[in-house]
Amino acid sequence: MSYRKTLKLVCGFAGGSAVLVLAAAAADSRGYFGELRGEAASRWSRFTVLQAAQPAWTPAIHTPTPAGHAWDFNWDKREPSALINGKKTNTPAAEDPSSEQDNSKPKATRNILLIRHSQYNLSGTVDKERILTPLGREQAEFTGKRLAALGLKYDVMIHSSMARATETANIISKHLSGVDLLSCDLLREGAPIEPVPPVTHWKPDAVQYHEDGARIEAAFRRYIHRADPKQKEDSYEIIVCHANVIRYFVCRALQFPPEGWLRMGLNNGSITWLTIRPSGRVALRTLGDAGFMPPDKLTRT
Repeated sequence: MSYRKTLKLVCGFAGGSAVLVLAAAAADSRGYFGELRGEAASRWSRFTVLQAAQPAWTPAIHTPTPAGHAWDFNWDKREPSALINGKKTNTPAAEDPSSEQDNSKPKATRNILLIRHSQYNLSGTVDKERILTPLGREQAEFTGKRLAALGLKYDVMIHSSMARATETANIISKHLSGVDLLSCDLLREGAPIEPVPPVTHWKPDAVQYHEDGARIEAAFRRYIHRADPKQKEDSYEIIVCHANVIRYFVCRALQFPPEGWLRMGLNNGSITWLTIRPSGRVALRTLGDAGFMPPDKLTRT
């Protein structure tokens, strides 16, 4: 019996991919895979055999089932059709109702760049003592230079009223002339929601979650939403705040479970970039980008 027939019988009766690979390897060594010789023939034959040894792909088994809820386009309560249908108007009957909806549609995209404050003095007992370290001031300089190098037309820079965020924003602002600087208490650090899974090294009490969570959610609703219909051009806004706030904002904006916020880590001085389209679609362009800093300057304290 010829070697080809023997190979066919062995593969047919064995029915296993391991036998197929072993038999084909023997055939390859004897030159039964055609006229190709040398390294090229060996690579081709092994690739073909490995392909043949894979189990057949079946969509019913290997396609993951979508989980979670469908995307809520009215997540910020600014979806145009919902606004019109949910309010009483004095529009004359002869007027085309579609024109009112067109006028209420956002037309611009909002870009929100969330900056985590730089490294600060962890030994401070009160907020005014928790100022930036020398390395933290260096980090803020790197962040300011990076934002300037992006060449974007920034509309405003809003920062948490805590000392470390305020100082970080002031250093960054030196590189962004003409950008208004505003302070906001809602952006202060806190415990947004009890994390899942829980952690052992950080356990705020229920009162802190209740108070901080409401404040940070209020900050989200104030700053993370689609553009106003009157806004004509795309905007670029900078928010300098804290890791917990940023991580919570990202989960809420992407409609991920908010209790997963602590599964993400952010370097000091890093940039997280959210884009909000007029349709209400949200995209995360960068999360905790700090690649513009030298490796020896990176911290997460």
